[in-house]
Amino acid sequence: MFVLGLQGSPRTKGNTSILLSNFLTEAARLGARTKYMDVARKNISPCQECGTCEKEGFCSIDDYMQQIYSLLRQADIIVMATPIFFYGFTAQMKTLIDRSQALWARRYVLKLVDPGQKWRRGFLLSLGATKGKNLFDGVSLTAKYFFDAVGASFDGSLTYRQIEKAGEIKKHPTALADAKEKARNLVTPLLNRKKILFVCTENACRSQMASAFAQYHSGDKIEVESAGSAPAQQINPLVDEVMSEKGIDMAFRKPKSIQEAASVVKPDLIISMGCEEACPHFPGARNQEWSVPDPAGKPIEFMRKVRDDVEKRVRRLIEKQDV
Repeated sequence: MFVLGLQGSPRTKGNTSILLSNFLTEAARLGARTKYMDVARKNISPCQECGTCEKEGFCSIDDYMQQIYSLLRQADIIVMATPIFFYGFTAQMKTLIDRSQALWARRYVLKLVDPGQKWRRGFLLSLGATKGKNLFDGVSLTAKYFFDAVGASFDGSLTYRQIEKAGEIKKHPTALADAKEKARNLVTPLLNRKKILFVCTENACRSQMASAFAQYHSGDKIEVESAGSAPAQQINPLVDEVMSEKGIDMAFRKPKSIQEAASVVKPDLIISMGCEEACPHFPGARNQEWSVPDPAGKPIEFMRKVRDDVEKRVRRLIEKQDV
């Protein structure tokens, strides 16, 4: 499983960073894969309100945010951490939030469902220098709508007043312990999921569809990865088209090699679809072979048949709890 931490303070190694790092360290200790991102040090341009995302579903600005979209879709848990600037997020974090309009548009304008959105969790960490009663109202409301836009539930927050001097959070009687406890509460249920690796040749059609269907139908019980023995550069465009007919969003998914997938998950079950002698073997993992024809280079009607076949097989797998 994957926990993404977004650190919004422009101060390096400040109180916000310390609090987020404690959360992520505990998540990693439990067995999660984590990523700490200093948002202020990434090249993220402000939203230009050009309307491209609402027409095409993608942001036209070519900067680091393009990588963040993919990370947001991969994450099981997203943790936002920010100090309070004028009762709101820092400018750097607000820029990231504004650019998430592209994901909002895919969900609410194009009516596409991210397969992970039913299971993804969002959490807020925030610190303020003053003791105002409404100090965290603004960030809490913004966080709620940000998490909704990126396909995550808002599972609450930890907020602390009168924290300003460097390292002051370390002197708080409960803050660091609170962060670790919340990490345990959010991460532990997801660590117990069965792990499945779907493999085909290019990781551009069959295994991508299978992983999306498995995540969509049972992402709370199954952790899914997909890979290819000879991965393509991108997902087959017809896969995007036929999956969108089912309302499922395949955006920001990229083919990966078996070696890349192995670094992310240790599967309980490997389901192979045509990777032949290159199909992987992991100690302790069971193997299944699905006889699903390769739709690459075939017309869209053939791709639809493969899509429906793959979904039926995934549903059957889930119903039999054969994982």
